[in-house]
Amino acid sequence: MPKYVYKAKTEEGEKISGQMQAMDENDLHLKLRQENKYLISAKRAEEVQRIHKIKAKYLSEFCRQIGTLSASGVSLVRALNIIAQDESNKKNEKTAYENILRQVRQGKALSEAMEDQDEAFPELLINMVRSAETAGNLDETSMRMADYYDKQFRMHSKISNATLYPKILSFVIVVVVIFMLGYILPQFQDLFAQMEELPLPTKILFAMSDGVKEHWLMLLILLAILVPLLMFVAHIPKVRLQLDQMKLHTPIFGKLLKIVYTARFARTISSLYASGIPIVQALQIARKTIGNTYIDSQFDEAVAKIRTGGNLSDALDAIDGFTKKLTSAVRVGEETGSLDSMLNSIADSMEFESNMAIDKMVATLEPVLIVVMAIIVGFIMVSVLMPIYGSYDAISNSGY
Repeated sequence: MPKYVYKAKTEEGEKISGQMQAMDENDLHLKLRQENKYLISAKRAEEVQRIHKIKAKYLSEFCRQIGTLSASGVSLVRALNIIAQDESNKKNEKTAYENILRQVRQGKALSEAMEDQDEAFPELLINMVRSAETAGNLDETSMRMADYYDKQFRMHSKISNATLYPKILSFVIVVVVIFMLGYILPQFQDLFAQMEELPLPTKILFAMSDGVKEHWLMLLILLAILVPLLMFVAHIPKVRLQLDQMKLHTPIFGKLLKIVYTARFARTISSLYASGIPIVQALQIARKTIGNTYIDSQFDEAVAKIRTGGNLSDALDAIDGFTKKLTSAVRVGEETGSLDSMLNSIADSMEFESNMAIDKMVATLEPVLIVVMAIIVGFIMVSVLMPIYGSYDAISNSGY
């Protein structure tokens, strides 16, 4: 009897997933009904191929093709067929597009087909497409989302490129320290061994050098264990919450990070609200795109305020992590009845400030790393030169 991987709904409307053996889909449907569950979709376990999250670059291309082809009068099935057959598609994207095409041909809505593709498509895009299907403006919404993900991709690329030099410099610092401790300093060991007393910095330095030289294998093993362990600890929800809170309150960088987080939220909420998605639902979706769990954790209280009749501006003003410029713009939009245009305006403004903030962070980080490298190398040089100059002084004094 084959095993099926299924998605279903409970009587309370909660979406669930699981696996169950059944003769066919009808048999699976009957078995789930006995458990008061309603089958949404099902696949044979051997046919399931895990689809990974699609990157912003490819989401932008997907949305732009859907928007362009739909605006030209091409049917959705034919548009999806054209997209799925594109030779430039990666294996992950190709699998997702082919699955969507097959499900849409079977009568499913595009948003539902996208939702069935594991974590391939973000919740934001799925909800935007669902809203567009209801409003009948799939072409406009798709083009808007193409621009959104294109900006997201450019922002990510900018951050990656901007942090490349600091990453290289950090690697160079580590290599230089290991090289000097493991190779250069041992060359002076015989010379310094003849001296009666060494300065404290020199003793510390040679102790570190001996440790690296004698226990290098153990240090490598320790490093191989420590790095994954720290990464695991950093992803524990409570620890990550504390780390994300600390990020927002670090000198210089905290203020700049607030601008970046505000820009992400502003663009997302602007796109959702312009597509007619209710503000409470829009907030629930937008909170997941910020990238900071501490800010995300404060949205439950903000949503509760809005549900009880509070203003969006007051709810956002209570969130620690956004700039006051956002709440001021939202308040003006509420007072003038032009919240959609104000959200779009503040999103554009915050994206510009976000770009400036990233440049400033990198400009600040580079000299800090150079200073750190100078301090490390300077300490090594001073530790080596101190006993040498001390021996010269001793020789000079003995001559008299």
